[in-house]
Formats: sequence, C-alpha cells, structure tokens
Amino acid sequence: MQVELYRSKLLERKDELLKIMYNLKHEFQDINSCDIKEEADFASCSSNSESNFYLYKKQQQELLEVEEALKKINNGKYGICEMCEEEINPARLEIKPFAKYCIDCREIVEKEEKLR
Repeated sequence: MQVELYRSKLLERKDELLKIMYNLKHEFQDINSCDIKEEADFASCSSNSESNFYLYKKQQQELLEVEEALKKINNGKYGICEMCEEEINPARLEIKPFAKYCIDCREIVEKEEKLR
C-alpha cells in the first residue's frame, strides 16, 4: 500500500478544508455584522447563513475523518475497514482516502442510517 501517497492526499485535503472553513467563518461574521433594513434582505442573509452553517458542519465532519485517517497511518491501522477489519480496496482509498469502511460495509452502514 502506498501509505505516503495517501498521507500526502490527506494532508492536502486537510489544508483545503481548513481554508474553506476559515472563509465560511468569516462569511458568518460578515453576515452577522451587516445592517439589514428590509425584510427581503434579512431573509436572504438568513438563508445564506443557514446554508453556510450546514456547509461548515459538513466540512468540519470531513476534517475529523481526515484527521482520524492520519492517526491511523501513524499507528499502522490505515486502510483497514472498521467493521469487518479487512483491507479497504486501494481504488476506494484513491477516491476517498479517509474511508472508514470497505464498499460492502459502507452499504450496510448506509442502510442502517436510513432506518433511523
């Protein structure tokens, strides 16, 4: 397994996520400080703020998963499915280097999430 290649991809994605989150955080501050006089402007700002907050939370979750994958590289457990403990297909890790599950187990997790 090309662990150093995955480490590089993960660190690159971590930097991207931190930049995105930094920009979103500053957009929150700009929206909160704007002087809104009309109801339509308030609705627009409110909608943008809600969308940005959702996006920020999604990016924050992905950042946690990236950091978790980096820890796994350091402790020698990278690329192992958290459910079945089999090796995750390298093609999957190419697409999603912070994958926690192999394809089969990911499908099981998704079905369970839909039932909740």
